[in-house]
Amino acid sequence: MNPVDNAAPAAKTENLEISLASATELCRLGLGTMIDIRQSFEIEMKGAIPGTVHIPLSEVKLLLGHALTEDEQDVLDAGKPSDIDVREFFTTINRLHHAHDNILLCICNSGRRSLYAAQLLRSLGYAKALSVAGGFQAWKKQQQALQNA
Repeated sequence: MNPVDNAAPAAKTENLEISLASATELCRLGLGTMIDIRQSFEIEMKGAIPGTVHIPLSEVKLLLGHALTEDEQDVLDAGKPSDIDVREFFTTINRLHHAHDNILLCICNSGRRSLYAAQLLRSLGYAKALSVAGGFQAWKKQQQALQNA
C-alpha cells in the first residue's frame, strides 16, 4: 500500500497522531512547529492558531502531482490559490525539519486531512511528521475553556 493513500488504516495512523496538549508543549519547548494545512479562506473564516506556519495541503498535493479527492477539489475551488511553489514548500519544510530539528505537527480543521499530510511528509523523507488530533476545532475548544476558567 502506498504510504500516502487517502484511506489510512487505523494501525498506520495510530503512531501518526499526537494530542493537542502534547503538540502545544512541543511548540512551547521549541521542539516542534505546527503547520496549518487548511486553505487560506478557512483560516480567514475560522481564525488562525498563533505561531503556526501555513502550507495549504491541497495546493502542495497539486504541486507534487498527487490527485485530489472530490472534497479537496471542492475546498480548493472555494478559495483563491496561494502563491506557494515547490521550491518554497521544500525550503520551508527543510528549514523546520532539518535546520531547526523540529517535529512537524500538521493541523487541519478536525484532524482528518492532517493525518494525510503527516503520511505525505513521511513518504517524502520527513520522519518527524505528526498529525494533531482534533485539529483547529480542538484548539478552539481549548481556548474557550481557558477563557471560561
